[in-house]
Amino acid sequence: MVKPIRKAVFPVAGLGTRFLPATKAMPKEMLTIVDRPVIQYVVDEAKAAGVEHFIFVTGRNKGVIEDHFDIQVELEHTLEQRGKLDTLGILRRDMPKAGHTSFTRQQQPMGLGHAVLCAQELVGDEPFALLLPDMIMKAPRGCLSQMMEVYQQRGGNIVALEEVPEKDTHKYGVVQTGEVRETDYEILGMIEKPAQGHAPSNLILSGRYILQPEIFKYLASQPPGAGNEIQLTDAMIQLKNDQDFSGVKFTGQTFDCGSKSGFLMANVAFGMERGDIAPNVADTIREIVQNYDDRNGIEA
Repeated sequence: MVKPIRKAVFPVAGLGTRFLPATKAMPKEMLTIVDRPVIQYVVDEAKAAGVEHFIFVTGRNKGVIEDHFDIQVELEHTLEQRGKLDTLGILRRDMPKAGHTSFTRQQQPMGLGHAVLCAQELVGDEPFALLLPDMIMKAPRGCLSQMMEVYQQRGGNIVALEEVPEKDTHKYGVVQTGEVRETDYEILGMIEKPAQGHAPSNLILSGRYILQPEIFKYLASQPPGAGNEIQLTDAMIQLKNDQDFSGVKFTGQTFDCGSKSGFLMANVAFGMERGDIAPNVADTIREIVQNYDDRNGIEA
């Protein structure tokens, strides 16, 4: 019998240096896509997939994330007094149930694998989901929900996959695939940031994982890898010797909100989904593009 996925881990301890000075005092996970923090989109995806307990691995200057997932009595009272019940309803809808959030600290920035290891005591001896908050997935059905469907069929470990141009594979963790099945790929191997031209495929790990608890054993004994950090991919390579891995090619659009261009494109894409602002957004984008083309002598 396949054990259910009740818990999800969100590594939110990163410094966000690519967004300085905006992230000097504000965690990058709290930057907004339209009017919702980045982290809220990722938590919503997990919640839609059936996750019940949300585990945040934080660092210094991340207390505002904990505040975001807490009730603000004064704010709710003010909204109620002013009759802004729709807004109040949104805040209450987004609030996790009491006791269903946990926060633990990654004291040193030692990599993604180390951040996951910091959640071991909270996860316990059960499979869990791992969602990287930099990656925002836009689709009618969430990436983790698509992965859960395969997990129910196959169990084991599941990773989300995405195609990239071969010239870019050296930037990512890349998988070697075996059998191509109706809903997923058999994963034969993985490599973190392969040398250019030496990647086993153009399918990369795209920030969503379902992992068995045995991953912690390998993370605990893992020597530093690329970037002198504890790499999750290195531990998964070892776990692959003992357990099955499957890959799900996500159906939808991914935005890397850890990059400035990805963050801006996510705002545009999600803004265009909003009937209250989409017409103005579209008109403004057309005007900006036309002005850019005019300045640079580009003909339509």
